[in-house]
Amino acid sequence: MTIDQPALQGLAPRRRRPRSPEPVAEHLPVAQVVVDRPQPHLDRPFDYAVPAGLADAARPGVRVRVRFAGQDVDGWCVGRTDASEHADLAPVRRVVSPEPVLAPQVLALARAVADRWVGTLPDVLRLAVPPRHARTEREVPPAAEGAHVPWAPWTPAVPGGGAPPGADGTVPPPWADVPGAGAFLRRVAAGQAPRAVWQALPGPPSSWADAVAAAVVAAVAAGRGALVVAPSQVEVAAVEAALDRAGVPAWSPEAPGGRVRLLADDGPAERYRAFLATLRGHAPVVVGTRAAAFAPVARLGLLVCWDDGDDLLAEPRAPYPHARDVLVMRAEAEGAALLLGSHARTAAAQRLVATGWAHPLDPPRAVVRRRAPRVVALTSVELAREGPAAAARLPSPAWRAAREALERGPVLVQVPRAGYVPALACDACRASARCGACGGPVALAAPGAPPGCRLCGAPAVAWRCGECGGTRLRAVRVGSARTAEELGRAFPGVPVRVSGGGARLDTLPARPAVVVATPGAEPVAEGQYAAALLLDAAVATGRPHLDAGEQALRSWLRAAALVRPAAEGGVVLLVGDGAPVPTQAFVRWDPAGHAERELAERAEVRMPPAVHVVAVEGPRDAVRALLDRAGLPVATEVVGPVPVPEEDDGGDAAPALLEVAGEQPVRALLRSPWAEAAAVARAVRAAVAAASARREPPVRVRAEPGDVW
Repeated sequence: MTIDQPALQGLAPRRRRPRSPEPVAEHLPVAQVVVDRPQPHLDRPFDYAVPAGLADAARPGVRVRVRFAGQDVDGWCVGRTDASEHADLAPVRRVVSPEPVLAPQVLALARAVADRWVGTLPDVLRLAVPPRHARTEREVPPAAEGAHVPWAPWTPAVPGGGAPPGADGTVPPPWADVPGAGAFLRRVAAGQAPRAVWQALPGPPSSWADAVAAAVVAAVAAGRGALVVAPSQVEVAAVEAALDRAGVPAWSPEAPGGRVRLLADDGPAERYRAFLATLRGHAPVVVGTRAAAFAPVARLGLLVCWDDGDDLLAEPRAPYPHARDVLVMRAEAEGAALLLGSHARTAAAQRLVATGWAHPLDPPRAVVRRRAPRVVALTSVELAREGPAAAARLPSPAWRAAREALERGPVLVQVPRAGYVPALACDACRASARCGACGGPVALAAPGAPPGCRLCGAPAVAWRCGECGGTRLRAVRVGSARTAEELGRAFPGVPVRVSGGGARLDTLPARPAVVVATPGAEPVAEGQYAAALLLDAAVATGRPHLDAGEQALRSWLRAAALVRPAAEGGVVLLVGDGAPVPTQAFVRWDPAGHAERELAERAEVRMPPAVHVVAVEGPRDAVRALLDRAGLPVATEVVGPVPVPEEDDGGDAAPALLEVAGEQPVRALLRSPWAEAAAVARAVRAAVAAASARREPPVRVRAEPGDVW
């Protein structure tokens, strides 16, 4: 017996009539969609029906909304097919924008990056395609109908007229002192794909940036596109200024051709505008930071990576690709020329030279000596005659050199750490001072401030050493702020400025001044610096990282390149007992020789980049389960797992995301020959996907990590 509940007329619930299914498209009715979900086991295209109303809009490359696991999620349409192996397909809900933002070559590159770095395609696409800005899509002119490259008739306005660099066999001035540069530019101008690793000469940023601009002009004059990737906005600005001088102006809707820049700091609207101008073929040249490596440049002819050793070019988000290696993969896939340039040279770039994949562009030793400042290493042996004063952080020879140089112009002082006193230790046993509340490092944030924890901020007024019970603290790391305070007393009446951390200087007038800067934050001085003091060499080379010497040499060369040549009185003093190998390479100004030796030593101990390495981090049981599940090639060597170490200077502890119930995460290294790299990546990727499908504790996988120690 059924009892109906009476209801007032007009208030009875309405029964929705089931909607009749919308007819599907007659042509290619199935869309292959990559859903934006982070789970590794979902990293594959899913089939969806294309409604007839979306038949034209749901093109490959557009953003779509689909129903997945009971929710509306974002995705990318990556293809259209005639049929599917599944009978009942959910329809595409809507097309977010008819703009095909995912170019075919970018999709192929993103898939290759995800495979190589053991990641997922959605993670890479978030790096490659900027978020949509609807209003901007109406501001950028559409692509010319049927024209693949609307800018093809445009050529750079070469100053003074004449042929573009390299086209007529002449070598432009920025490349005149580099053997082999003329052949490289001629091949670029002819539409070929040479590959080179270039050691830039000392000098202001305009010197290396003008050389990059000359190579870009050679590519664009041949009707091809160019892409320049640099570590930060400072280097991007230097390249843009050089392109202006070379006749490659900034793109605008009123003037086709020219360049755009892709920077996250420009904001979503400006970044999306530059992306659309590139995608629609209006701008043949793109300059940007690491995410610009995926820019959809049409008819790509030249790829440039400046200062590939900078940590800013390594993506900190999964799957952690490095812009240098992304450009190497793209050069091979699209048949483009590649130029890796820097004042230093990384072991990774040297491997490309050693295998014959790229050719070196090194200036002669005589030219380097003519352009470089005089470099002096003030080690304890050199300072033995100073007696007790040799232990001073600023010994007498360095003080005298700085005082004399201040009569001719500004002086640069480089220190490895920012802040005031970023690390303290027990005065009795020298153990690192740790916070009693969270175990973080104890530091001094400002003069007169009490010591406190860098992680939780808790004051350490009643600190007691956990090793010996001591209560007195001593400084083991002196930052830029404390150094500036000391130099202000050493040079009274001289302006002292700090660059680094949250306050970075870009330029400096040619007046006498002392500039204290951290590595990478050195401002450019008008007329170059009269001298440079590079302090705490032992700290720079003493980090427990595999590339400590390489990074120290890179930061020293970068700073020394801003100093006047030795013939004009320029001098650089390296203070402290740094590691002998990078110190001697710096005195000789021989980054290529250092990189060659570094690569040979890493080959002996089977460390990257001589071999391929994958780091697996997480709870011990999860790491062991993944290693047992992965069918690794026979040539793979498993090292560990061992606890993930902490930084030696009191840095952050192991990532909390990897901890389970307070258990310290562990790390295992998978080492294999480069010939087995693809097979190892596939095996680990399959094991990660299987663990994801079983909802096991997550692990972090990093292929080719840069911080193995």
